Amino acid sequence: MTGFVVVLVLVLVVVAVGLLRWRRPAWYWLTFGVTVAVVRVLIRYGSVMDACGLTVPPSRWRLALARATNRPIPEARSPRILRLRPSRTGLVLRLKLRPGQDAFDIAAASDRLRHSFSMYGVTSRELRSGVVEVRMTGYDVLKRVRMPAETETLPMRVPVALREDGSVHYRDYRAIPHALTLGATESGKSVYQRNLVAGLAPMDVALVGVDCKRGVELFPLARRFSALADDPDTAAEVLDALVARMERVYQLIRSQQRITSDLPDAEVAADIWDLPTELRPVPVVVLVDEVAELALYATKDEEKRRDRIITALVHLAQLGRAAGIYLEICGQRFGSELGKGITMLRAQLTGRTAHRVNDETSANMAFGDISPDAVLAAIQIPAEMRGIAIAGDSSGGWHRIRAPHTSLRQAANICNRYADRTPDLPELAPFRPAFPGSESDAAVLVPLVKASSATA
Repeated sequence: MTGFVVVLVLVLVVVAVGLLRWRRPAWYWLTFGVTVAVVRVLIRYGSVMDACGLTVPPSRWRLALARATNRPIPEARSPRILRLRPSRTGLVLRLKLRPGQDAFDIAAASDRLRHSFSMYGVTSRELRSGVVEVRMTGYDVLKRVRMPAETETLPMRVPVALREDGSVHYRDYRAIPHALTLGATESGKSVYQRNLVAGLAPMDVALVGVDCKRGVELFPLARRFSALADDPDTAAEVLDALVARMERVYQLIRSQQRITSDLPDAEVAADIWDLPTELRPVPVVVLVDEVAELALYATKDEEKRRDRIITALVHLAQLGRAAGIYLEICGQRFGSELGKGITMLRAQLTGRTAHRVNDETSANMAFGDISPDAVLAAIQIPAEMRGIAIAGDSSGGWHRIRAPHTSLRQAANICNRYADRTPDLPELAPFRPAFPGSESDAAVLVPLVKASSATA
């Protein structure tokens, strides 16, 4: 009877573990998986390194010492483990390379290491000369995205997604001022944009939106926007106002550069972040929801408007960083057929994010000048995996990411909660979105036009 009870308990435990692994892989990893993985890595490490060709033959002095003492010839040496640290999504292995080894050797063998250690994914990066960090994930962290409870909070740095290695993907505007986000319909581009706006809402930043779909994407978040344009004509005026603001900010920086000998210890001001806090203008993030709508034209007048818009965007992309104006350009399609100035604009957009795209040309416009591997990864995103994207920058590095699902209602609630942080910018005051005066009129459509025109 006792044996039957023991067997029954074991069967129940195995079933519970299997159910936990299926329904809650993160909980399974933290309770059982991490221990099993650590033991597996430590036991298999030497044989796996040898099988993957990541060992080096013994040095000459060790061979000479073995011959002199009649000892067996020493075995080939694997990279030395400096640290093995479990994380909430996998293992972090820090290796010290042997003489003659290269970080590329580890990266090239990442797929073989994944199979050998029975992990879901393996990525590597070089920390410094001779030291490589190998990040192993124990389960598919992008299947059900759960952002960490605590993330690094820095000015103009927003956690927007999770990478496939379990780390957080940040949108850092001070490091990468301007970015391009591509994605076909139902690819998850709008959810990525909502996470971006929700992350910027608590910060001291002005948000400017250009949504030519009559504002259906951005107007629910408009209480946190300092300006919002819902048609190309208004967008042209908003961008011209931003260019004028950029000129005034440069005049302020010039007057406060502190290059006189009276302030020997002060840094020379070259952008708004070098100015004293009391003089620093509020930074501005410009979100363009569909850039193709701004570049299309059918008449001569629309062509003039189009050239005016693209010229303003190029000016802001080339000169806006120091003035604290950052661009977030989004679109379903981004190609040279949109007309002159488009490739010049793309050259200034350092950050690149591509969700599922409908054609290879769009992926090439995003990553063709960065990494052929990123282009291949972008066009292989399956249609059923909404939200999966490839994120890279002009340095050539790229990651597979996925933003947590944020509904439009959730993003609107966050923007409404921080509506009091919306700065009033004189240049953009005419374009401040208007709202119904009472909750009973909440269903009334409010035109996104200049305030002067609305009152007239």
